[in-house]
Amino acid sequence: MKELKSCMPGFKWPAIPDPNGALMLALQYQFEQSEKLSSGELRALQFKQAESLLYIAKRSVPLYKERIPKLGSALTQNIWDEIPVLTRAELVDAKDLIINKKPLQGHDQLHKITTSGSTGMPITAYGTPMTRLFWDAFTLRDHLWQKRDLKGKLVSIRPEQCEPGKPIEAKNWGSGTAVAFETGPAALMNSRTDIAEQLVWLQRQKPDYLLSLPSILNELARCCIDQNIKLPNLKQIRTYGELLTDAVRDICQQAWGVDVVDTYSAQEVGYIAMQCPEHGNYHVQSESLLVEILDENDKPCAVGETGRVVVTTLLNFGAPLIRYAIGDYAQFGEPCACGRGLPVIQKIMGRQRNMMRTPDDRVHWPSFPSSYWNLNKIKQMQLVQLEPDRLLVRLVVSEYLDEGEEETLKSLFVERFQYEFLFQFEYLDAIPRSSGGKFEDFVCFVD
Repeated sequence: MKELKSCMPGFKWPAIPDPNGALMLALQYQFEQSEKLSSGELRALQFKQAESLLYIAKRSVPLYKERIPKLGSALTQNIWDEIPVLTRAELVDAKDLIINKKPLQGHDQLHKITTSGSTGMPITAYGTPMTRLFWDAFTLRDHLWQKRDLKGKLVSIRPEQCEPGKPIEAKNWGSGTAVAFETGPAALMNSRTDIAEQLVWLQRQKPDYLLSLPSILNELARCCIDQNIKLPNLKQIRTYGELLTDAVRDICQQAWGVDVVDTYSAQEVGYIAMQCPEHGNYHVQSESLLVEILDENDKPCAVGETGRVVVTTLLNFGAPLIRYAIGDYAQFGEPCACGRGLPVIQKIMGRQRNMMRTPDDRVHWPSFPSSYWNLNKIKQMQLVQLEPDRLLVRLVVSEYLDEGEEETLKSLFVERFQYEFLFQFEYLDAIPRSSGGKFEDFVCFVD
């Protein structure tokens, strides 16, 4: 039994949670009820929420004034289908037109989200206190689904929240979990740190649970196998942000003898789907998002048919994304044998990124978010490592960069990657996708 956090002195059991803890537990209770609903019941509730969102968006979000058709007494599938799909290019051009000009209480404190995402096309979106709350709530749902020992140590290697070479320690697993439950400690290292340094640090941390990108875990597992290094306390690995392949699952099992649990998310929309604890399918988080998989004619794909992932943020009233094509391709699957009515995604296509390998024998994840280079002329960018010391910078631009802007970009990358690469610039009308239907913002051709 997990130990609830109590705010009442002397009360250990039954626990009396504080208001924030009670809110988080109330959401978990509702999640337990909604995941038992049929697909039809879930869609009815989603349309009920979407109806409220559409009325507000049409009234006070400039981008949607003309995009959303006239609404009747109730939202129907025919009305929904009339709403055009929002592409990433349209979102780039929209700028602050996605912001609600008459914000509602609780939805009016926006935080900016800047990401190149799966297409390398920099976008700006906005979250609210409500979207942050549900991000935390779904994180806790994942812990509960997977029956993790919350008193263990959680270690993360990811590109956010701390600088390379400057790992941080925390007393708990983060706000979403710690408001409701007593947890063990946590630690975080930046994924742009050299792999050898990551491995030394990881051994010292003795994690019970490890969260990172699949490409990072692949390198760490290989190093552990080569050097016969064990992580004896490790119970489970969590992944996010890239395509998790069977090869990565296998090498993690070989290195550490543990299973890998994946999550499918995007910064601008939050959790999209999480793996079923019984059968490994990806369950859509329908309480927050309405997820569609559409063909090139914007028609729903059949089960097993590959199409574009189109997402509506049902709970973001501050800067909603309505029928937004996030740039991913996926397939819906048959209902899961676990009994949860949450829709199943059986396959996610092409989200893997490559590792950068420098001539001085460093291997790391090449994080370069658009907020770092921030040149308005650039619509899309891809870096290609052609040789150990040479990078090709592919650009789609509104106008060519001048010599000074190219030099600025070079300097930023040298600073970011801590190596004096030779740079070559290539200007294109469009950067092609991979054969898997996905764009990779970094491609490495170095063995």
